[in-house]
Amino acid sequence: MYSGKLRDDLLDRLFEAVLVLENIDECYQFFEDICTVAELKSLAQRLEVAKMIQTNRTYWEITSRTGASTATISRVKRALNYGADGYKLVLERLTPAKDSVDDINS
Repeated sequence: MYSGKLRDDLLDRLFEAVLVLENIDECYQFFEDICTVAELKSLAQRLEVAKMIQTNRTYWEITSRTGASTATISRVKRALNYGADGYKLVLERLTPAKDSVDDINS
């Protein structure tokens, strides 16, 4: 069980809400209401950056494909190396056919 410093009742409730969503359309509905477009795009970009870091892409490749700044890439890399392993958990569970814009554009 996760016991990190972020844990609190409000975040537990948010994550419970995410877990009751049943499909991608419901996710779009919920996240469009709860996040700004910029926040959603930023989250999606970070996940793609993490995927590309794990596949040993260069900063230049990551920046050119995702538009992420080198600061964002560094932050994601630090989370991959020293974080709570959330990126790794999700990336391992994603199906190869849906895991990367990079794969679609190759």
